[in-house]
Amino acid sequence: MFCEVYILDAPFSIDRAFDYAVPEGVTLIPGTLVKVPFGAANHRRDAIVTRVKETTDAKETKPVHTVLPDRYSLSEDMLGLCLFLKNYTLCTFGEAVRTVLPPGALSEKANIRYRRSYRLALSEEETKALLPALRSDGQKIVLEYLLPIGNADEELVRRLPGVTAAHLSALVKKGILALTSAETIRNPYGNFDGKRDTSEIRLSTAQTAAFETIESLLLSGEPRAALLYGVTGSGKTKVIMKAIDRTIEEGKRVIMLVPEISLTPQTVGIFCSRYGERVAVIHSMLSQGERLDAYRRIKAGDVDLVIGTRSAVFAPLPDLGMIVIDEEHEHTYKSENDPKYHARDVAAYRAGQSKALMLLASATPSVESFHKAKTGKYTLVPLRERYGGVGLPTAYVVDMREELKQGNTSPVSRRLLESLNLAYEREEQSILFLNRRGFHSQISCKSCGEVLLCPHCSVSLTHHKTKSGAKLLCHLCGYSAPVPKNCPSCGSENLSFLGFGTQKLETDLAAFLPDARILRMDADTTGQKMAYDKMLDDFRKEEYDVMLGTQMVTKGHDFPKVTLVGVLLADASLYVSDFRASERTFSLLTQVIGRAGRAGAGAAVIQTFNPENEIIRLACKQDYDTFYRGEIALRKELSYPPFCDMALLTVTSEDERVLFEETGRLRDLMEQKLVSDYAGIPFQVFGPFEAAIYKANEKYRLRLVVKCKLNADSRKFFRELLCLYAPKKNVTLAVDLNPLTV
Repeated sequence: MFCEVYILDAPFSIDRAFDYAVPEGVTLIPGTLVKVPFGAANHRRDAIVTRVKETTDAKETKPVHTVLPDRYSLSEDMLGLCLFLKNYTLCTFGEAVRTVLPPGALSEKANIRYRRSYRLALSEEETKALLPALRSDGQKIVLEYLLPIGNADEELVRRLPGVTAAHLSALVKKGILALTSAETIRNPYGNFDGKRDTSEIRLSTAQTAAFETIESLLLSGEPRAALLYGVTGSGKTKVIMKAIDRTIEEGKRVIMLVPEISLTPQTVGIFCSRYGERVAVIHSMLSQGERLDAYRRIKAGDVDLVIGTRSAVFAPLPDLGMIVIDEEHEHTYKSENDPKYHARDVAAYRAGQSKALMLLASATPSVESFHKAKTGKYTLVPLRERYGGVGLPTAYVVDMREELKQGNTSPVSRRLLESLNLAYEREEQSILFLNRRGFHSQISCKSCGEVLLCPHCSVSLTHHKTKSGAKLLCHLCGYSAPVPKNCPSCGSENLSFLGFGTQKLETDLAAFLPDARILRMDADTTGQKMAYDKMLDDFRKEEYDVMLGTQMVTKGHDFPKVTLVGVLLADASLYVSDFRASERTFSLLTQVIGRAGRAGAGAAVIQTFNPENEIIRLACKQDYDTFYRGEIALRKELSYPPFCDMALLTVTSEDERVLFEETGRLRDLMEQKLVSDYAGIPFQVFGPFEAAIYKANEKYRLRLVVKCKLNADSRKFFRELLCLYAPKKNVTLAVDLNPLTV
């Protein structure tokens, strides 16, 4: 017997199946992980079996060296998913396998935790009869402890007063006790201490209509896709819960994706209270062992619902009935590392293979998804009113130019400060959003104009204050340095601290509202494991009056006591060279405004230096339909997605001269190949351009942008290009199909 395997660390140019002999007495099936000798030196390489066959065309085959435990082997469906990733994103098969498997699955150390326990090896009657004959008090203590319960963890037994290791060893030797060892599952969400929710989900008339549409798609027995489009606070979660209930009733299972780890605790709390131990959670803040154990539970069929961030879309659920992508517009669903997949594309593939439903949900859908819903590729399921008749928050736009004219140099406008005071006096909560962390956003010299830049990146250093003192930090590569007293360029002491971030906002708020309890939530305060969970839980328990932070405070949270939202620098994301800038700004503002007034009247204060901007005006009105009509017309006129596909080719090198040479050679190769082999395919090539951040961690980056139609032929072109283009040493080429930023 022979098998075809893919080497998991093979470079793109030799990423193909290799034939190996199956050793006598060994049974292999597709999806088995193995180690094989590879290359002239026969180095052992991790590989995966994709096919088993009786013959081979190879002149000589080496035997498979080792068969790895099957706890992380891939099913036929998951192998198909890896092949899809390879073809769809132009990654290697090995990169796809490592993405589908949890981190650590291929480690030599299995990372399995065992639970050791002592149990009585004799019957209760036999044990009681032995007790009087025992001379050792320690042995008697152990048996008296175990008699009512039968067995206990080794650690608990060893802690018994008067008991030593010698006592336990003697009881095992006599055959009175048995020491057992069993694999244990790590599940940080397994001890959910909330009340179980067994109540019937009651829906409004609008929600019922939405659910009935979704139910009909679920029960169709065919692959379907739907967009649940509802204004913020319309009760989309209740409809989703009802759909999950219905899916599980049908004997099917569900994956539910959320865009941020910060949303996980809220979502887990809702669904664990309903489905208990049948829920598994996957996100990057879990330990490697916890993610491995979650994978094993899912694969074994012990789970009905998987909740997690982007990578949870690969959960190996059998009998998959529905994949929910909540806040589907979020950029976090697109991976920036190989394979550069979008969770929505993977979900669509898996729904197609399993004849399942892909349910997207958002108050501000991506333009591409809403276009598909409008053109009938997705079923549009609207929810146009807030649940319970609650009105949308009233939005007030503050012109920060006027604030400056009137002498207010603080990041907080007078209207926002008054609103914060009023909310505090009413014992209500507030959320403030500022998409900049740190204290000051940059430091410059008033004498020579020099801005202090990171020595490794083409970005300014951010001023941070820490317990150990002030420092400058690069948010790109992590470089840090003490704050200088003099300008490094001209030696002047006349340094200017410009801009503000969440740290400075926190300091200013503490001065404005000295009695208010303020919680700052950004990358600097949420680094520890489960920090998100604790902070959000504390805010939900009303232990804080104001929560301020970066984008993690804007998305999907439901805090009934929040009546005020403030947005600082609302137009900061509008003026970037990206065709999605308007969409991203509209979505961000609409979502954060929607956090206010979920249980009653609410207000939002939007601070901007451009109050006349149409995007800001429409976001304040929560008018997605008007925004979409304008945006889709513009994209059609300029031929941007969804009316074309795009590919972003990035060439990277530490040597600028070599970078320009290699990028020019790449462009020439592309044009030659397009003329000779792909003349009939419409391609538009632009560039090369410098990347938005030209230098990152000592590496310079140039980009080519291609407008095209992604299909089998165009993907073949890019695949051949990756194989043909052999860049010089220390030069890399990356291809991102339909990137989120260009």
